[in-house]
Amino acid sequence: MTVPASANVRQTLLSVENLSIEFGQGPSRKRVVDDLSFHIQPGETLCIAGESGSGKSLSALAIMGLLPKMARLPSGAILYDNQDLLSQSEREMQAIRGQRIGMIFQEPMTSLNPIMRIGDQMMETLKRHRIATGEAAWQRIRAMLDAVKIPKVSERLRQYPHELSGGLRQRVMIAMAMLCSPRILIADEPTTALDVTIQAQILELIRELQQEYDTGVLMITHDMGVVAEMADDVVVMNRGLVEETAPIRTLFSSPAADYTRKLLAAVPRLGTAPPLEERPEKPAVLEVEALNVRYPMRKKSLFEPATEVHAVNDVNFELYEGETLGLVGESGCGKSTTGRALMSMLNFEGSIKVRGRDIRGLKGSALKAVRQDIQMVFQDPFAALNPRKTIAELVGEPLLIHGRGSAEERTAQVAELLGKVGLPEADVMTRYPHQFSGGQRQRICIARSLALNPQIIVADEPVSALDVSVQSQVLDLMEDLQRQYNLSYLFISHDMAVVERLCHRVAVMFGGRIVEIGTRDQVLHNPQHPYTKRLLSAVPIPALDSKRDFRSLLADSQAPDPIRPKGQAIAPSQYDEVARGHWVAIEA
Repeated sequence: MTVPASANVRQTLLSVENLSIEFGQGPSRKRVVDDLSFHIQPGETLCIAGESGSGKSLSALAIMGLLPKMARLPSGAILYDNQDLLSQSEREMQAIRGQRIGMIFQEPMTSLNPIMRIGDQMMETLKRHRIATGEAAWQRIRAMLDAVKIPKVSERLRQYPHELSGGLRQRVMIAMAMLCSPRILIADEPTTALDVTIQAQILELIRELQQEYDTGVLMITHDMGVVAEMADDVVVMNRGLVEETAPIRTLFSSPAADYTRKLLAAVPRLGTAPPLEERPEKPAVLEVEALNVRYPMRKKSLFEPATEVHAVNDVNFELYEGETLGLVGESGCGKSTTGRALMSMLNFEGSIKVRGRDIRGLKGSALKAVRQDIQMVFQDPFAALNPRKTIAELVGEPLLIHGRGSAEERTAQVAELLGKVGLPEADVMTRYPHQFSGGQRQRICIARSLALNPQIIVADEPVSALDVSVQSQVLDLMEDLQRQYNLSYLFISHDMAVVERLCHRVAVMFGGRIVEIGTRDQVLHNPQHPYTKRLLSAVPIPALDSKRDFRSLLADSQAPDPIRPKGQAIAPSQYDEVARGHWVAIEA
């Protein structure tokens, strides 16, 4: 699909020709993108696929004129509307960004201004490009938020980014990117770390907006399921090189490059996990009974009745020794809140027993003693690691807090832990988090969680933002450590294929409640609750003949409103045991 400079430019929205990007100078010079070419037509979706470090996002930043100052462009051209964007001044690029070429960035929380309300940020975009002012601008903003199906638009306009869920923040980013009706939309990993139902909604929104405005879409992703759903043509990149460029049907039916075949083979697929071995009955190491978590809502006026968010409602489950229990559900269902409650990181009602000891109300040294038995691996390893501390300090911090050993003994134990998670190099301990890849940072977080020899690890989306090959390595590591130390995992995830591979039992959450719980095969291969069935039907499959019906997925997808009057009692959940150990909520 390489396009010569003279060929058919007028019918092409965007043409990238022989683009190369370098960092550094002299002997330390490194080429991170080498001879990249593609073109995008109106209404067409081109996917750039590949793993982290392949140069996908840098290519998008080059189109937007947002590369770091130390980057060099030794060759290539980026043609938009018969203009080479690489020759445009910064002032000229400011007029193009947003108005003619919009971009959805990978992480909406870092792309949105945390101290500005959503409405003010969107108004700033319209003012900058002089699209509309006053009431006409607000009408345009509300219409676009309606178009991306954000509920309670007037309320959202007054909120700050941290007050929205990940799915809502990503919708806001799409609305901002489309606010000026750009002819080209660049979507950089727009659904990474989102659950499958929210992912389906985001992709459907992009599709609808593309059809309405005849927009050309450049989608950057490492998810081959998303590629199969969205792409017309695909560019596969690996370490800055183009491995293959082909129409979507050709790529999936007869990939030419070994790397493409490897990428497709590495994608976890639901239904391919080996059968589980029979496990002897073992004692429960974690018992959760009638767990409730509520947050008070800020009153908008003095006379408004007090309300609260019911984040978790009457949750009950047990985790057994050496077992992995998967906790799945869409954004806002209460999965991560449940995990934080288990760590006593927030106030809760009900009973949580860690190895028979109820942790409710524990503080100080008593809570510290319990936390030796239960540790947590967070979703974002970069945010979980203090950037000012070395890896030796970070991994050894639990040992220091709990007074374990001398300085020399702690150093030796940190080295041993890093070796166990596949980071045995001597210089690892003196380096800082930013000097590692995402997969390596997650390994460091796992090493830190093992420092106190806990029996239970709460893993909150530990592989959601990792490439499929790195994801596989981390999951292998977790399985090896479980066998070696007889660990029990509560594995919080939205990726059903990963859950199928790792988990012995699965609990499905919806609207703050567990609606179905049972063995892996019972829940994933014989789902009984309507929500579980809908969740499984939303799983992306990297095959052209398995595209999802987005519109049916989005029907009746609203969870119950979690905001209720303060003190309002909620009836406890009722369940049917449809098979031994397989419990399904009875709908009211």
